Amino acid sequence: MKIIQAPMAGAQDAELAIAVCRAGGIGSLPAAMLSFEQLQNELQKLQTQLDSRALYNLNFFAHQTPTISDLQYQRWLDLLAPYLEEYGLRIEDIPQGKGREPFNEASLSLVEKFRPPIVSFHFGLPDDKLLGAVKATGAQIWSSATTVAEALYLESKGVDAIIAQGFEAGGHRGMFLNKDLSQQVGTLALLPNIRKAVNCTVIAAGGISDARTMAYAKAMGADAVQVGTAFLLANEAKITPEHKAALQSPAAQHTVITNLLSGGYARGIPNRFMQDVGAIHVDALPFPMASLAIGLLNTAATKQGKTDFRSLWAGQNAILTQPGSASEIILRLQNG
Repeated sequence: MKIIQAPMAGAQDAELAIAVCRAGGIGSLPAAMLSFEQLQNELQKLQTQLDSRALYNLNFFAHQTPTISDLQYQRWLDLLAPYLEEYGLRIEDIPQGKGREPFNEASLSLVEKFRPPIVSFHFGLPDDKLLGAVKATGAQIWSSATTVAEALYLESKGVDAIIAQGFEAGGHRGMFLNKDLSQQVGTLALLPNIRKAVNCTVIAAGGISDARTMAYAKAMGADAVQVGTAFLLANEAKITPEHKAALQSPAAQHTVITNLLSGGYARGIPNRFMQDVGAIHVDALPFPMASLAIGLLNTAATKQGKTDFRSLWAGQNAILTQPGSASEIILRLQNG
């Protein structure tokens, strides 16, 4: 069964994707936290270091940029006030802007220039015009679904593959039709229901960290698997030493869904901020706006050797993972 390395923004660059491709998997490059110039450089590395026939996946966020009211912003500032004071920061220090940009015309220009074999999206799909232009390059189109309704929507838009993202998955949930967490289910329930509902390729994601969980996914109808947390421990990944240590500690046995760090629901190991105010808070700004202030606080905390605001993303089966090279991790996934 084909192994796809999940795109993990902030935790990798082209090096991991290249290593996975060379080991027989499908490597992924996440664009979400890269500038235009950085993404162009990483794509250049992929094209110069991989065989022209190698399959790799270029991933983008397709979220809708939110509009926030003055009241929403003030409530967020009120929640953050004690921490800003603790770290000697001012409200004026918080960066302004939209946060991470969704897929746009600039992104499309790079897709048209480099023509990656696979282009995937998280948080739905871009508008029909942009999507049509991506299809015109000949790329396969993949996108994440966290419910059957999302899978049916994606199939209606002509995607080539649907990534069935179970509730166990680390990092950001790909939710896009609604934000109701009560509708989110684990891979064991989501995968067979999506498999029954659609006719396109279905990729299982969430909780797949070893050969046994891969076998379960195959038995439930998955055409391939997407693995994230296991590759965080790859030598080629770029996570911090603190994140790597947390993934290999008892702390990784308890992950939670939070909206505090970016405004979007995501699974990770609790940090101090999440423990103080609760993992999910009504006053968190919507995705990706919360990340502007949290990034500032995280930088200040990191300078003091603290992880108070660090994103320690991890799936629920992190306990099954082991460090090593990307090729060693793929061999363990395949053979146990």
